[in-house]
Amino acid sequence: APETTSTHHSKSPRITRYSFGPPRPLNTYRFSTLPGLAVCGSPLTLLAHLPAPPALPGVANMTFTVLTDEEVRTILEGLKLEDVEEFRHVLASALHEFSTNIQADEEGVYQQPHRSTTLHTGSQATTLYMPSCGPQGMGCKILSLTSSEATRDPSVKAISPTGVVNLFAPDGKPLGLVHASTLTAFRTALGSACLLNRRNHVKTITVFGSGMQAYWHVRLALMMRGSTIKHVNVINRRFSDNARGILKKFTIIPQATKEREGWSHTKFGIMTSTFHEYDRLLKEQIRSSDVIYCCTPSREELFDASILTSHEGRKKGRLVVAVGSYTPEMRELPEGLLVQATKHHDRHHRHFHKHAEEAGVIIVDTLDGVLKEAGEIISAKIGPNQLVELGELVMLHRLAVEESETETTGSQTPVSLEAESLDLNDRTPSMSTVYSDPPQRPGSPSGSTSSGHSRKPSFPLPFRRNSGSSSEGEKKKEDSLARWLRDGTVVYKSVGLGLMDLVVGMHLVKVANEKKIGTQIVGF
Repeated sequence: APETTSTHHSKSPRITRYSFGPPRPLNTYRFSTLPGLAVCGSPLTLLAHLPAPPALPGVANMTFTVLTDEEVRTILEGLKLEDVEEFRHVLASALHEFSTNIQADEEGVYQQPHRSTTLHTGSQATTLYMPSCGPQGMGCKILSLTSSEATRDPSVKAISPTGVVNLFAPDGKPLGLVHASTLTAFRTALGSACLLNRRNHVKTITVFGSGMQAYWHVRLALMMRGSTIKHVNVINRRFSDNARGILKKFTIIPQATKEREGWSHTKFGIMTSTFHEYDRLLKEQIRSSDVIYCCTPSREELFDASILTSHEGRKKGRLVVAVGSYTPEMRELPEGLLVQATKHHDRHHRHFHKHAEEAGVIIVDTLDGVLKEAGEIISAKIGPNQLVELGELVMLHRLAVEESETETTGSQTPVSLEAESLDLNDRTPSMSTVYSDPPQRPGSPSGSTSSGHSRKPSFPLPFRRNSGSSSEGEKKKEDSLARWLRDGTVVYKSVGLGLMDLVVGMHLVKVANEKKIGTQIVGF
């Protein structure tokens, strides 16, 4: 701050001395350059440790937070299990409200317009624009990348997914700007983690791809289930820099972190299509896997369906996740696997052959998005009645709890659909086992629906009892669904949606501000 006194010299211009307070992080200083003030002929830039400007009457000062990709990685790599659970709770609550069309209130609804795209003819960069709106505010992610088709041209420079997420308060005031690369990979893996969390066996993981999506799917699995994971198999088209890089990323994680998360002795391996006897080794690795992650923008099926649809392949239940394909031309999962997953099987036939539980549906993050953008779903002619949104799984459990309570008490009072009313920590065999959220976290604002999303639930609701149904029969249905999610063959397809960026980005900014990470601009 400038001192009140100044020094004069007969042959020098007036000089004002500046004194500085205690050191502060550089990103909290306000910068200014004074024209005409020079040292050795160069402009002098002063770090002015000045107080924030006074608020205008009736107008609250807003803090605008900017997070670089490195700062996002720093925050996310430092998460402990309880922090991951908090992020997962935020996303699960939003997906639930988006999918279930519960009654809106004054806090607003989730609106999820379809994404739009542009193609830059010079760089061949495809740019996706993903807007969203919810009770907490508005957001729009702008993400650019080159498609796998474009990169086949040697003259085209490959662009890894890069961009920003813009965040706004409900009144439109800018709240933050977050680099989108790591955030996108993390929020996608976080959705998959909602299903991973309740699997009974997570010993061997196989991941197709070596980019950020592949890394964060494995990284979150290690954070959540590290003590049970013994093998991680990476399968890539070629032994590229990315392939080498993903193994290095796991290697350089501090030993103390590995021990805290329980995977200090986990073995990592990589295989490419150039390996001798690749087909045989691929079959062995997929068959031995408890979880399979597909994280590539592939235009061809990554493996033969018979590996998992044959009698031998169906003996073991697996979680199969596909997140890499996002256009009608792309596909990762074999059509035969999707057809098998959506069949309704006779229970006696399944038990006779000792096959893993199958529910006759594929889980998706957004029904509308998958039907429009997921190439393998479109190619296999999978209809909306064969899909169930991830958010609907919480609703199914809620119906079970509500009807059970109604039968027990005999009350005719309408049941509440508030998120807080659901005990997500319930460990009984029920649909709540998909999300096991921390009880100390409050539920997200209720009353949120999706604009243009007013359809009936895509999944047949087994908990809605007919007048002649017995509670014992309904309990068996509930147990069957729980077994499917824990031990059966579960296929999950995600194309991503803007509200995932909105809610995870908002929570990330909150955590960053608490940890004083990033650049905070007061009065933006």
